[in-house]
Amino acid sequence: MEVQFTEEIRQLQLGAGDTFHGEGILAITKALLQSGVAYIGGYQGAPVSHLLDVMVQARPYVDTLGVHVEACSNEASAAAMLGASIHYPLRGAVTWKSIVGTNVAADALSNLASPGVVGGALIVVGEDYGEGASVIQERTHAYALKSTLLLLDPRPELANMVRSVEHAFALSEASNMPAIMELRIRACHVRGRFACKDNLAPRLSTRALIEEPAGFDYMRLAHPPVTFRHEKLKLEQRIPAAQAYIAQHGLNERFESGRHADIGLVVQGGLYNALQRALQQLGLADVFGASEIPLLVLNVTYPLVPAEITGFAAGKRALLVLEEGSPEYIEKDIVQALRRLDAQSVVHGKDLLPGAGEYTVEVIARGLLAFCERWLPQLDLTPARNWLAGNDARRGAIAKELGALPARPPGFCIGCPERPVFAALKLAQQEVGPVHIAADIGCHALATFEPFSSGHSILGYGMSLASRAGVSPMMQRRSIAIMGDGGFWHNGLLTGVQAAVFNGDDAVLVIMKNGYTSATGTQDILNTPDDEAKAEAAAHARLHQSLVHKNHTIEDTLKGMGVQWLRVVHTYEVDAMRRTLEEALTSEFAGLKVIVAEGECQLERQRRIKPWIASLLQRGERVERVRYGVDEDVCNGDHACIRLSGCPTLTIKDNPDPLKADPVATVIDGCVGCGLCGANAHAATLCPSFYRAEVIRNPRWHERLLAGLRSRLISLLQPA
Repeated sequence: MEVQFTEEIRQLQLGAGDTFHGEGILAITKALLQSGVAYIGGYQGAPVSHLLDVMVQARPYVDTLGVHVEACSNEASAAAMLGASIHYPLRGAVTWKSIVGTNVAADALSNLASPGVVGGALIVVGEDYGEGASVIQERTHAYALKSTLLLLDPRPELANMVRSVEHAFALSEASNMPAIMELRIRACHVRGRFACKDNLAPRLSTRALIEEPAGFDYMRLAHPPVTFRHEKLKLEQRIPAAQAYIAQHGLNERFESGRHADIGLVVQGGLYNALQRALQQLGLADVFGASEIPLLVLNVTYPLVPAEITGFAAGKRALLVLEEGSPEYIEKDIVQALRRLDAQSVVHGKDLLPGAGEYTVEVIARGLLAFCERWLPQLDLTPARNWLAGNDARRGAIAKELGALPARPPGFCIGCPERPVFAALKLAQQEVGPVHIAADIGCHALATFEPFSSGHSILGYGMSLASRAGVSPMMQRRSIAIMGDGGFWHNGLLTGVQAAVFNGDDAVLVIMKNGYTSATGTQDILNTPDDEAKAEAAAHARLHQSLVHKNHTIEDTLKGMGVQWLRVVHTYEVDAMRRTLEEALTSEFAGLKVIVAEGECQLERQRRIKPWIASLLQRGERVERVRYGVDEDVCNGDHACIRLSGCPTLTIKDNPDPLKADPVATVIDGCVGCGLCGANAHAATLCPSFYRAEVIRNPRWHERLLAGLRSRLISLLQPA
């Protein structure tokens, strides 16, 4: 039972006269339909996953508009979709998580930007930068500069974000440049409202087909010799056309004020809300956002419009540029524009603000404080200094009171089918010795944290097998690459498996086959059990059955590519997994050895069975639930079980025996009965303190009778 977006889909159908209430990313999704988009694609990833997830579930509705929606296999294929806009007046939009996704899509983006587009082309990227990031700290801006792509960074207010989407398509068409819109995590999840418009059916669509293909035009290819002409077109026609459109339609916003008109702030649109809060703390803005210092808000950060910069700087002694991350592309462009036109305003930026890291309210406030101390010395900034000092003092007092807080790294979900594999891997290395482990992007990357600490490198989604190619020939023992089924289809099949088979590499690959692209929201992939299998499992009350074994696409693909050593092991069978890993690491077979670790994503499994259990209980039918526990009289307190598992429900409590000081292990509420703790105890020959119990609700009459007899017998055997 997948996540449903019923209410979100209803919001997409709102029209003129209606008011949208919701999150920023869904407002962007609605704006695409209002702009007459003809096709939408992408690859899921935070914080923009909802755009594609909602659109996929909304297919029955968007089909009525003639809009084509496609979930792409990776970001490169999504970027290549925009090739439809090179020849035809089709507005297209794709989405992915940046910067990792933009790295994957870079080749297609270069080849798209070179000939340019006729129909508006928009890439909505989740700018995953700052404290909430899950990837490397880089920015999309470099790609906009490299390939000459429009870059929008809208002020996080829903009406402005929707307006930016509508203008992004028109701007793309006016300049023949593909556009990127970057949305930080806070912009995606900011809530608000805007007045809706009717959705527009595209002029050419799945319901109004293109009658004839475009004529051949070599200029529309990203291929020499015309690429040399493309480079000139970018500089001589496209950028000037974009700058003219930006200025004509006022895409960048100026907020002027009279009190301190001799200085100014230039800010990326995405940082506007944090800047406003910082200004309020300095007493330079009211609660309604009226700033006492003039603001130039760059909703379009590339290309900049020199006339706008110099116009804003006119009569101002100094400017402060608020640009997150490094290098300071915007600051350098502003300095260049001012100096070329001999404008004498002093430009501050990274000299007063940090060169790296997220610009939170406090970070911005410190930069503003330094700027105002230099250019507005008459201001009484004591309240702002006291506010910052108070924050520092409170943090210091808490740290002194509590001491060093224990690290709380993220971990696998309760009952995750991937946890047992890493438990087995720890046990296998006790026998064969430590091995080099190439990790990958995905849920299994959480095994790089304790208690497993497994992984020497993460080089990209699906790149683990390829990343061990240079080191494994140099190692005395075989190396292991870990890859998820999502990563396998995204990139691993070609960059890893194909290369290893072709080169005859002596390598070991473990594929986590959980049936979904789990880390990004459990989206379906090629080896996801089909709807028929899910319905059959629900209809036949298969409470404990995993569905992933019903789809053999990965195994068939591997066999078809010539993989000769292939084992499929259920992940929760720790001892079997340990033996298989040991076999792979010590086998005389010298080619690629693949272990498919099969176990359905526990989140999806629970979504499937919980409604079924609830329906049984509502009807008063018998329900049996497996629970595991620890016999506290047997537990010796060495906690090897916890070091081998890391399950959140397997923890410790005070020892009930007053003569024993060590705490005992315990299984708390939340256990889903996956059986890993018991399997670990068996595979590692740990203490026999784990027990398995069946908790029965609405038992049958003979079960009640048997339970009563057992209880009486136990009470008779116990001493008085």
